[in-house]
Amino acid sequence: MKDRIAVLIPCYNESKTIEKVVKDFRRVLPEAAIYVYDNNSVDGTGEIAKRAGAIVRRERMQGKGSVIRRMFREIDADCYVMTDGDDTYPAEYAREMVNLVLDEQADMVVGDRLSSTYFTENKRPFHNLGNGLVKGCINHLFHSDIKDIMTGYRAFSYAFVKTYPVLAKGFEIETDMTIHAITRNMLVRNVVVDYRDRPLGSVSKLNTYSDGAKVLMTIARMYRNYKPFSFFGILSLLIFIISMLMFTPVLLEFFETGLVPRFPTLIVSMFGLLAALQLFVAGLILSTLQERDKRRFEFQLQQVSDQYRRLCAAERRETSAEDGMSSAS
Repeated sequence: MKDRIAVLIPCYNESKTIEKVVKDFRRVLPEAAIYVYDNNSVDGTGEIAKRAGAIVRRERMQGKGSVIRRMFREIDADCYVMTDGDDTYPAEYAREMVNLVLDEQADMVVGDRLSSTYFTENKRPFHNLGNGLVKGCINHLFHSDIKDIMTGYRAFSYAFVKTYPVLAKGFEIETDMTIHAITRNMLVRNVVVDYRDRPLGSVSKLNTYSDGAKVLMTIARMYRNYKPFSFFGILSLLIFIISMLMFTPVLLEFFETGLVPRFPTLIVSMFGLLAALQLFVAGLILSTLQERDKRRFEFQLQQVSDQYRRLCAAERRETSAEDGMSSAS
């Protein structure tokens, strides 16, 4: 059964806030199915969410990425709204985000905290620095204009959800899905949303340093995967310059004296030049494979679109049949 709107709330020990989050989204989106996926909570989060009216399921594999992988596999909907269970994102913006997906065919709508109250509400200065750093890196490397890379408040189309390969396991998932949308030429829209810091007694699961390092590694990995010619080309150029700086004095000395007294320097510089050439060729080959992968993705996107149309047609037939039975009775 396909939902019109599905609200996805991954949770881990959010008993203090989950009831309010569920009720807020039910008030703003009364027609939506609200799913809470409990990720091994020990404080009764799942039971509280169920009493509040949510559809509660469990994901045993720990990590936000693991929860989102399960959600995306199990739920079919015209529009998906993803939020956190810590009550930091106001539900009032959900309707605008949903409309951008349903009415304007956006593939991903980003709830932009950084353009509103994030820097004043968030009491963790390194988080502020990290968000700005990640935003600058991705927009520069991928030539994009995403206002908030790491926000957990987003809306997605059916096509995005069913073609996004969830490989990240933790909080780097937001960075991963942002880069995926950019590099696959999907329509991304930004909606400025207010942000409020966690209420007293609610503890963040994000580790500033370890999760921040994972995010930066994710950016480097995805830049290598999606922009291989640029990635290996830069490495090739750096090694080429270093090798030439080493080789030039040896060459000049050979022209002056006809001798090569520094054979170790010559050998190292030659190996460096060979490495630079190999990296350049690797970049060329991988960029060709990347172009082929883009073509495969477009074909996959078409298959998902066909699958979505079949789901919609089946839903219309089922609705027509129910209406016919109601009329007959």
